[in-house]
Amino acid sequence: MRKAWLVAGVSVGACLSFVALLVVGTYSAAAGLLGGAGGALNGAVALAKGAVPAAYQPLVQKWGNLCPAINPALLAAQLYQESGWNPKAVSHADARGIAQFIPGTWASHGIDGDKDGDRDVWDPADAIPSAASYDCELAGYVKNVPGDRTNNMLAAYNAGAYRVIKAGGVPRISETQNYVRIIRSLEKSFARPVGRVEPSRQAAGAIYFAQKKLGTPYLWGGNGTPEQQGRFDCSGLTQAAYRTVGIELPRVANDQYNAGPHPSRDELLPGDLVFFSDDLNNSRAIRHVGLYVGGGYMINAPYTGAVIRFDKIDTPDYFGATRVTEDGAKALPPARP
Repeated sequence: MRKAWLVAGVSVGACLSFVALLVVGTYSAAAGLLGGAGGALNGAVALAKGAVPAAYQPLVQKWGNLCPAINPALLAAQLYQESGWNPKAVSHADARGIAQFIPGTWASHGIDGDKDGDRDVWDPADAIPSAASYDCELAGYVKNVPGDRTNNMLAAYNAGAYRVIKAGGVPRISETQNYVRIIRSLEKSFARPVGRVEPSRQAAGAIYFAQKKLGTPYLWGGNGTPEQQGRFDCSGLTQAAYRTVGIELPRVANDQYNAGPHPSRDELLPGDLVFFSDDLNNSRAIRHVGLYVGGGYMINAPYTGAVIRFDKIDTPDYFGATRVTEDGAKALPPARP
């Protein structure tokens, strides 16, 4: 919930015309600025602020540069997809730890990353280096295969190097192609952007939905259903707003953070999601989200007893922002522990 010291700084009536102008401006921005930064990540890759929990960031930054086929953002995307940064995760297939190694693969490819004399699949100081090392080993197996070396490496991770070599690239296996797409999409969310972040085409529609909900009472866990009298909590509102433009976000605010790249504060555009946390170094600790409308304001469902309203975003708990993309949202799991 948003802290009680956040109060609305403007009236709903005065801001409706303000939002209407912003919606028009958002369409103009999307029409005029498309074609900005995008595509594959090249050169040195820095991690987006707080995208990787502080306890693991040095490991990801170091081992993500182990070989040319990987980078820190890509390694972070894999770890997030595999475990959601949970070092105690166990899958139905008995994949274990933060990097989700099955016992046989760990026995063959696990390394003693922290040089303490053991190889512990439950210890991120061993598991994260092992994930990077295994990626680079696979990249070596498929280094002569045509096409993008990182895509081929990811395909080998999913389907095996033999299939990649035989296919002459990413094989036509839907599971494998989907895995490559997901990791490459998430990679953009974990990387600190270099240059301009491409505007969103759907932002104006999301704002249009949210501004119609101004004045609606907050409801913890609210999804806006008739049974809930159309009430929302913070992430329920942003999820519903983007659903109206064909983008399905996860239900929880800290998962919504990974739905696209992260513009800086001075690059925000209407429609960006803005996030708030008591721990400014860990995106998994995010506890509140709003929809940016410009001028330093957001539309948000703040807390029990309040209504959906405008609030300023420049507060001590401001964490950062995400420019939602369709591919980024599709790459996210529906829920995380």
